Amino acid sequence: MEALIYPGSLAMSDIKAYMLDLGLAAKNAAAEIRRTKTEQKNNALMFIGDEIARSRSYLMSENEKDLAIGRKNRIDDALLDRLAFNESRFDSMVEGIHQVVSLNDPIGEISDMSFRPNGIQVGKLRSPLGVIGIIYESRPNVTVDAASLCIKSGNAVILRGGSESFFSNVALGKCISRGIAKQGLSPEVVQLVQYTDRTAVGELITMDKFVDVLVARGGKSLIERVSEDATIPVIKHLDGVCHVYVDDQFDYEQAFSIAFNSKTSRYAVCNAMETLLVAKSVSPHFLASLAKAYVEEGVELRGCDKCLEQLSGLCSISLATEQDWSEEYLAPILAIRIVDGLEAAMDHINRYGSGHTDTIVTTNFTNARRFIQEVDSSSVIVNASTRFSDGFEYGLGSEIGISTNKLHARGPVGLEGLTSQKFVVFGDGQIRS
Repeated sequence: MEALIYPGSLAMSDIKAYMLDLGLAAKNAAAEIRRTKTEQKNNALMFIGDEIARSRSYLMSENEKDLAIGRKNRIDDALLDRLAFNESRFDSMVEGIHQVVSLNDPIGEISDMSFRPNGIQVGKLRSPLGVIGIIYESRPNVTVDAASLCIKSGNAVILRGGSESFFSNVALGKCISRGIAKQGLSPEVVQLVQYTDRTAVGELITMDKFVDVLVARGGKSLIERVSEDATIPVIKHLDGVCHVYVDDQFDYEQAFSIAFNSKTSRYAVCNAMETLLVAKSVSPHFLASLAKAYVEEGVELRGCDKCLEQLSGLCSISLATEQDWSEEYLAPILAIRIVDGLEAAMDHINRYGSGHTDTIVTTNFTNARRFIQEVDSSSVIVNASTRFSDGFEYGLGSEIGISTNKLHARGPVGLEGLTSQKFVVFGDGQIRS
């Protein structure tokens, strides 16, 4: 899509200056929010929640503008699903703000205090990262989730949403600004890039004088571009190639409901199951009824040759290709593979998975322990749906994204993931000999 120039946005020639102004303002605002008390931050969040709740009909109408443009431009169903507000998502967005308010403020927390032999006392103090740049696509609720988490963790933030959610994001940004203003905080604590050309992204990811950390969540092409071109550390939200493995020792009803929910609860989300793995010894008994349920639900099945032998006479299924095992469908499509057992399942996940979320369904405690230790993913789940891999469900209030990084933050990134620790030392006159 071409750059969209709306009231308040700038021409291409001015984008560099515009972004630098945002960066400087954010740097100044970061100093303010860093010293803001917990009560003030919570009050600002409550005001934001009130503004959003009060503006429900307006926000819904602005979201419908984005949806209408999306349908006109024939964007895919998965993107439209992520873009759309509905009543439950709207309520969850507001509830997420309230949850963030209820969480303990991590800023200023001192941990690991200990005395050294020379009498000094050493510990770690949790502090904000500073200015966070967040680049995301589709989901307008990210605007609110990111703003609330950044405010509570004492960070300033520059938000750059996708052009497909422009009207929704701008409308939410107005609510956020009004809420912040009611508490008397600088509006530059949360800034929204109101320029849709990708030139803005190029500027944001190289503003290392002003931005301390980048968070990128969206399609593979966006993540790759940010990772390759950024001069700032990046917390990446990569593909969600999630698995459910049904072990050779399992509860049938539990496995059925987990496998079905993990795929069909919502298709266009990163924590939806994309590949089902089933132990060979239980597959004839288990797969027949489950496969029929998937097909009745409208899910297209792609299976290994063993699956086809077992299911081709019972339901519609095609032969999976090598690419299917590493595909994030974000659609009613499921890959199924019959494996020899736990070892083969873990080998498959570690080879083809994206390090996002993987579940084992088992009654064997030893197998469960091995799975959580040896599967190299940011969330590893025993006997529950992959759909629980979510900041809200984990009690984080909301999330910036689900990080597949292995340094700093991993899994759903909440308040603590937006902070760092610095050493603090207390003495009473000690000098080093």
